Amino acid sequence: MKIGIVTPAPPGSRHGNRITALRWAKILRRLGNRVSILQTYDGKPYDLLVALHARKSHSSIINFRQKHPVAGIIVALTGTDLYRDIPANHIAQGSLDIATRIVVLQPKAIDELRPSWRKKTCVIFQSVKNGQALTGTSAKPANARAGNQAKKRSSVSFDVSVIGHLRAVKDPFRTAMASRLLPDSSKIRILQVGGAMTDAMANRARKEMSVNKRYRWLGEQSQLRALQILKKSSLCVLSSRIEGGANVLSEAIAASVPILASRIDGNVGILGAKYRGYFEVGDTRQLARLLTRAESSSEYLAELKGWSNSLTSLADPAREEQAWFALINEFRLRK
Repeated sequence: MKIGIVTPAPPGSRHGNRITALRWAKILRRLGNRVSILQTYDGKPYDLLVALHARKSHSSIINFRQKHPVAGIIVALTGTDLYRDIPANHIAQGSLDIATRIVVLQPKAIDELRPSWRKKTCVIFQSVKNGQALTGTSAKPANARAGNQAKKRSSVSFDVSVIGHLRAVKDPFRTAMASRLLPDSSKIRILQVGGAMTDAMANRARKEMSVNKRYRWLGEQSQLRALQILKKSSLCVLSSRIEGGANVLSEAIAASVPILASRIDGNVGILGAKYRGYFEVGDTRQLARLLTRAESSSEYLAELKGWSNSLTSLADPAREEQAWFALINEFRLRK
């Protein structure tokens, strides 16, 4: 089959949607398909269109449907789709009405959909190939001095990684703020990896480094370096306000790194309702307490790691490939 994947994220970016599109393209090519990645539909006669982001890719979905009235369209939903746009935005809703199939990245996302959308929805967990790079990084370090400081993990520090672009929806400074509340005896060091999306975010990160001895903004790191930072961390924190199913969560699970996460559906849908590493969104004091507990209690840290290890099958590339094989086979049989 000839497949077009539409993602609003530009080529060369490290946005989660672009990373997902690249991974899916590789999977679909391994399954024998010809795949093109586009920012907008280019008018060519694809057998199937896969569109990431219901609202931002709406014009591509409309244009493709007008040119190909009976071809398949898969709409993959992002966090902003699910938890911001779909409840009230008629453009995003229209994309789901048009879609032949809908893909979500974790099962709780289905709860946000109308019954007519649910019946054509499937869950595909994001996988991590061994050695795969992390989201929120690029090839050139933005903060070389900070990067050099983190090249060798200190034998006396308890490193906590926060990985992803500095965007408001990620609540990126919550862990830094929580680290200010830790006792003087704590050895916790916050290592934040990811580029600032605005000058204001960059300025805040630099200011935080100047006043918070525990915090290091490492900026944009190479793919290999980001993976090394995660794997060497004692703990990883995901503080997002909205997620559809974060790449970095799968990456932490695959790297066997214990996780503290905001209690949002995008995280709960992957980690499970009974996971004991959640803090409420924006609750700095609760996060500080969990950081202290993770550092001081080897039993608690082992519990978090054991739970994460029990989920490694979710990040298995073979599982994601099998899910895509089944989905694409549906469209082959219709032809």
